Amino acid sequence: MKPYNKNLKQPSRDLRNNMTDAEQLLWQRLRRKQILGLQFYRQKPLLNFIVDFYCPTVNLVIECDGGQHFTEDGLVADQNRDYALSELGLRALRFSNHQILTETDAVMEQVYYIAKHRLEFPSCET
Repeated sequence: MKPYNKNLKQPSRDLRNNMTDAEQLLWQRLRRKQILGLQFYRQKPLLNFIVDFYCPTVNLVIECDGGQHFTEDGLVADQNRDYALSELGLRALRFSNHQILTETDAVMEQVYYIAKHRLEFPSCET
């Protein structure tokens, strides 16, 4: 099990109950093992973060980024977060909310491709 801050348990529950439209749409396509039979979790605490979606089998994190992520501070914070997650062997995929809402099939194809590659080549960096 990956390390997490126990203090993030309740905030994580709150986020699951208040998902954005983009998160809801993506969750409809990830839940119930629809991609390669893989189990995804939503709003999962990892380290000192709460990631939007997480698949432990392929060490994959998916982030839905709203406008705050495209500010200078947001970009730096995301870069630091992605680095910390990569130190645990996790691969973070980032999609803008707009991209998820308007290019859902393309987003899902990319998730499928990365997940499939990580299943086939677990030690490879993708």
